[in-house]
Amino acid sequence: MFRKIASIEGWSYLLLLFVAMPLKYWAGMSEIVPTVGMAHGWLFIAYMGALVVASSYGGLSMARVSWAILASLLPFGTFVHDPYLKREEQVVRRQGAV
Repeated sequence: MFRKIASIEGWSYLLLLFVAMPLKYWAGMSEIVPTVGMAHGWLFIAYMGALVVASSYGGLSMARVSWAILASLLPFGTFVHDPYLKREEQVVRRQGAV
């Protein structure tokens, strides 16, 4: 579940940075930024909440949590971080199956 929320949050960040902001400054369409910005803000809160749940109950290591926080602040960060999350998720599943 965390990886899905991370992907959606990542897309909202890219939409804000590379669509809404250029439209505001280059096309004078400032009304789009508050809408996209608020949606991204709520998704960021959901991301952090899901990260807390994943670290508490999902078995994410503190190192992975730290990388997830850093990834949330960088454009494309959640997408670059996803393969590492997937790998750690598979390890946790294997350990639970044993």
